[in-house]
Amino acid sequence: MKLKAWFSALRLRTLPLAISCVITGAGIAWQQDMLNWEITSLALCTTIFLQILSNLANDFGDGVKGTDNDARIGPTRALQSGAISQSEMKLGIYVSALISFTSGLWLLLASLQFNWTFLIMLCIGLLSIGAAVKYTIGKSAFGYKGLGDLFVFLFFGPVGVLGTSFLQIGSFDWMHLLPAASIGLLCTSVLNL
Repeated sequence: MKLKAWFSALRLRTLPLAISCVITGAGIAWQQDMLNWEITSLALCTTIFLQILSNLANDFGDGVKGTDNDARIGPTRALQSGAISQSEMKLGIYVSALISFTSGLWLLLASLQFNWTFLIMLCIGLLSIGAAVKYTIGKSAFGYKGLGDLFVFLFFGPVGVLGTSFLQIGSFDWMHLLPAASIGLLCTSVLNL
């Protein structure tokens, strides 16, 4: 049954970890009486779509590289088991990337004017999509080069927390690095359980 395989591949249990950065960033905005529910909702959607993209890309990358094999400890992955083919998983990755981009663009259009800040945040969004895919896909997949912890820290911590708060507050405060680093470190620790 393909639907069950797709739900398994989405790894919905990882979503609470992913949204922790948005909740923290929204908390910073709330503390400064600048919480915007529309921006927070769009940031949550974008983060969820990015996490799903990362999960699908991880399933594909580990499956193609042979990392997910019969000796794997943990649940069987969709590509590994043959429940989803490589071409189907690629299509799922492309669709997830497109949805992530669309959601992120909507978030930026709702929160910023079109200027240099908009373009910088758009580049950060594109880097987020790239990082979600390049974690395990490609010859230079950073998850296989010992850089997975660093990228998880950066994108779940400073990028997620500071991005969410900046889009609502409109400014950056160095003190916000503390909660951002806390979330980044907690998310990174999950990789090492």
